Amino acid sequence: MDTYNLVSFTGLFILLGFAWLLSNDKKNMNPKVICWGLALQILIALFIFIIPAGAKLFLFVNDVVVKVLESSGAGAKFVFGPLALAPGQVGDKGETSLGFILAFQAFPTIIFFSALVSILYYFKIMPHVIRAFAYVFTNLMKISGAESLVAAGNIFVGVEANLAVKPYLARMTRSELCTILAAGMATVASNVLALYVYSLKTQFHTIAGHLVSASLLSAPAALVMSKIILPERETPETLGIHVQPAYEKNSSLFEAIINGANAGVKMIVGIGALLIAVLGLVALVDLFLTSFGHNINWLYNLNIDWSLKGILGYIFYPFTLALGVPACDAPVVSKIIGQRLIVTEVVGYNDLAAALEAGLLKHPRSAVIATYALCGFAHLASMAIFVGGVCALAPERMRDITAVALRALVAATLACLMTACIAGTFFTKGSILLGG
Repeated sequence: MDTYNLVSFTGLFILLGFAWLLSNDKKNMNPKVICWGLALQILIALFIFIIPAGAKLFLFVNDVVVKVLESSGAGAKFVFGPLALAPGQVGDKGETSLGFILAFQAFPTIIFFSALVSILYYFKIMPHVIRAFAYVFTNLMKISGAESLVAAGNIFVGVEANLAVKPYLARMTRSELCTILAAGMATVASNVLALYVYSLKTQFHTIAGHLVSASLLSAPAALVMSKIILPERETPETLGIHVQPAYEKNSSLFEAIINGANAGVKMIVGIGALLIAVLGLVALVDLFLTSFGHNINWLYNLNIDWSLKGILGYIFYPFTLALGVPACDAPVVSKIIGQRLIVTEVVGYNDLAAALEAGLLKHPRSAVIATYALCGFAHLASMAIFVGGVCALAPERMRDITAVALRALVAATLACLMTACIAGTFFTKGSILLGG
């Protein structure tokens, strides 16, 4: 283990300490959640990053995801023609790519993967996998079966994971509500994961394997951070009980495909609208901030970046160093990680791809750590989406849900950073998955 690995390992405890400082009950910690949550992450990381069989398995997963992603482009090319051709691709009739266009090349993959996940639900593959993860969380961490089920579901799906515990939402404790929100924001849905793969596969050939492992690692991390920031003071109804997921089964395979594709379309519309609105508002805020900051810099002979990205970069700079990012790359990475809080992880991954293409990152571990840190819905817009989704399922708990939302966002952000620390701890140039 070299110096940077030790820094990343130390960063785990710095993040845990920071979460403890933000806790609303510093004397009421659940040691089983913290110890087993950390142990599960380390065990998963050892299997994925160090053990050759585990690394080869995830390389296989990476190849499968990339091949499936290539298949998903067939429909987009038929519908959109040359607009769907990725940079460097040539169509069947000799037409060339017009360059990278997010709406026509990356967004269609969400529809395809949504339909694929729906098929896995129809054949009862996904429910069995989710229940297996929930079983481990419930038994080892001694938390409620309901929040375990949501945390496990969020490894694979998004806000719809809350539907699995709809019958219990009205009677959940405040700590449970915080946990299900944090678990949702700390992880990513498999259909959106495909979008990130598409954005980075040219610059980062094993990106799919990394994102799958990041989603696995972030679930226990979210449980740890949530239970530190808002510890359990009550007795959950499903404490230590294994809960059966409640979901509506499609009557036929074709109905599953239709419903999955329609869900993907709704997600695309939501993401597209969100990016247009948020990036426009950020540009407007930046206009005022930079105008004000220009005068401050001129008066006091300073060289400060007054944009939102720049300000968030300064805030996240010490955290970036704690993750084990080399100092030479920390200014770039801290801005990429920090801006996610406002402009979503989609923009963050696009900026990471641009930084890699431009050669702005000098050390390979920086790209790996940034990939893991960005792998989550931990931003303000997502917080609104998850709060709205849970409130719609349990309107009588709206006051409690909104009260814990900000704490859940902080817990999710710290969970993503914790996952990045794990990746940094096990980064080696000889690793099959991470460096070799």
